[in-house]
Amino acid sequence: MLQKPIQIIKHKISIWHGAALPGIALILITIFVRLSGSLQFLEWMLLDNFLKMRPSEPVDEKVVIVGINEDDIQKIGKYPIPDREIASLIEKIQSYEPSIIGLDIFKDIPVEPGSKQLHKVLKNSKNIIGIDKVLYPDKISPPASLSKEKIGFVDIIPDQDGKYRRYLLMTPSPDNPDDPKQDKFSLSLRLATAYLAAEKNITIENGIQDSNAIRFGSTELPVFDSNSGGYVDTDNGGIQIFMNFRNGKERFRVLSLHDIKNNQVNPSWLQGKIILIGMTATTVRDITNTSAISGLKLNGEIYGVEYHAHATSQIINAVINKRPLLQTWSDNWEYLWIIIWGFVPIVMGNLLQSVWNNLLAVSVSSICLIAAGYLFLVWWGLWIPVVPGLLIFLLNGVVLNAFFQQNRTLKSKIQERQRTIEHTFTIIHNGPLQTLADALSHLRTQEFPQEKLILQLETLNHEIRDIGEFMKREALSNEHILRLGSGLILDLNNPVNELLYEVYTSTLQRKDLKYLSAIRVKTRSFEPIDDKYLNIELKRELCQFLEESLCNIGKHAQGAKRIQVIGKIHDECYSLSVKDNGCGINSSTESKGTKQCKDLAQRLSGTFKRQPVSPKGTLCELTWRLKNQKNHLKINSLCKVMLSKLGM
Repeated sequence: MLQKPIQIIKHKISIWHGAALPGIALILITIFVRLSGSLQFLEWMLLDNFLKMRPSEPVDEKVVIVGINEDDIQKIGKYPIPDREIASLIEKIQSYEPSIIGLDIFKDIPVEPGSKQLHKVLKNSKNIIGIDKVLYPDKISPPASLSKEKIGFVDIIPDQDGKYRRYLLMTPSPDNPDDPKQDKFSLSLRLATAYLAAEKNITIENGIQDSNAIRFGSTELPVFDSNSGGYVDTDNGGIQIFMNFRNGKERFRVLSLHDIKNNQVNPSWLQGKIILIGMTATTVRDITNTSAISGLKLNGEIYGVEYHAHATSQIINAVINKRPLLQTWSDNWEYLWIIIWGFVPIVMGNLLQSVWNNLLAVSVSSICLIAAGYLFLVWWGLWIPVVPGLLIFLLNGVVLNAFFQQNRTLKSKIQERQRTIEHTFTIIHNGPLQTLADALSHLRTQEFPQEKLILQLETLNHEIRDIGEFMKREALSNEHILRLGSGLILDLNNPVNELLYEVYTSTLQRKDLKYLSAIRVKTRSFEPIDDKYLNIELKRELCQFLEESLCNIGKHAQGAKRIQVIGKIHDECYSLSVKDNGCGINSSTESKGTKQCKDLAQRLSGTFKRQPVSPKGTLCELTWRLKNQKNHLKINSLCKVMLSKLGM
């Protein structure tokens, strides 16, 4: 009993083993390609597009940019901007009582006139942060008027494609890298620290989850690692974070030097705010490349002062408003995610039968993966590995589906050959074997004239040759036909009740079934069944079931005088029964015909019984439900495939 399920399980294991090997190989290749850095540019590009596609955000009122533009330079008539103009601008802004001012203009060299005036303004101001550059080779000194606690570096690090996606918050001092007290802070970190301390009484601390991270209250800034997200073996020196740019046409309020100088501002715009002073003139080329913001006036570019505004804004809004900071999974979780998406098409390819169904499933799943990557980024600021997951999913979805289709084709051919063999056996069983059995019976029980033996053997010879010719015609023909043991050929397109009547009539007229000729009372009735409930193959098997049952009576029902063959509908079921009053069942062995009857009952989701009746005789009965049988046939076929795939 267990042999067949075990064989099925072994067969399914061999299929899964055959599919898993190329699938796993493709997964490993994809992981290797990612580890080599070949997918970095695609992952960066997708990240930029996800960020650009986010809903527009309102203007961040907490950060204001005062940009010195081309008109300001023209009005002043000189560049670099004289220190006197910068000093006057700072004094004017201070009159509006801002929280903190960041001067994103290098002041290592005096620009006359007004250097003394600027020196005085910087020295007397407690809320000004100046800038320098600390990384080699382009080091630039800070303003001499400011202490080191009021200096923030503006070094930024591009990716290999020239785009800026990271922000350097803190770096060891190039002169004293082993002394933590000498660590350098960025302009944005200085501004955010001063603003949060002054306005929210929140101070900067070391991280809890990561002791190397920076924390403000309960908000810990996720640290960039060398292999974070789509990055591979990238310099992660110092403390870096991802840039989570604000998206929208207007990200910050931008004022000009002329606006401030001529009082063309609302005092509330500046009071208690972070003010960033920098250059917004295109000729100065203080430009940063990015593709992560929509609606830019400069295609793919923002001014350097705005880049620092984005960095400052994302820190303070993460602390105050819980705006997500960009972060990634650990390497283990990322590669587990990739492996899962590599195995999904292996499962799908094995379960789905149609190439088009598989293509649809692959398309829908790919869209779901991309949508998941977008939603994770928008809702939680989580950058997940969409590109490698999508790559391995598409590769395995296409390659392994071809493998499964080839396997299904081979399996279909094997099943077709098996069906042909079983069909041929049934024809031989109900024809030539009956003639042979009759001849052997006569030889055992009485003297058999040589002439009659020769006649039987000639009949057997003709029947076998007829079967051979029929099988040739059937192989070349597309017609739905069935050959009975009597030699009668049926057109299976006819209604099933008519087919059953032809089987009944033709079989009872056979001379080689000795006990049929003794039957005196014959009752038959076949109620019609709508063709929508049966397909051609089931019609074929029902006809063979009836023929087999009648042949069994002709061979074994000794003393039978009465036969009753009834096909009727009751309680939304159809029963096809064959009953005789012969000697009854004399063997407990399950014959080939009985096994085929049970298989047919299983395909119909019905029941088959073969049992003795009182006072003597045998009943063979096949019963199945007719309700929704057309849909049931499709479902049954699908379930059969599913059970086969599960090894049941």
